[in-house]
Amino acid sequence: MKQLIQRVNAPTPKFFKKLRTIGLALAAVATTIAAAPVALPAVIIKVAGYIAVASGVLSAVSQTAVEGE
Repeated sequence: MKQLIQRVNAPTPKFFKKLRTIGLALAAVATTIAAAPVALPAVIIKVAGYIAVASGVLSAVSQTAVEGE
């Protein structure tokens, strides 16, 4: 557990910072679509759910990437 905390707090490479930002933006878009107050086709809501999960994983993995030694 201590290694994970150190890894999350370590500097993140530039490429993975961009991926993390993209993942967070996709999560925001997917959440907005899933919570839309208008009726949308079920396929769109299902795809938004998949995008939300994938973007969450992308952001989490990107956050734990560290610079090589």
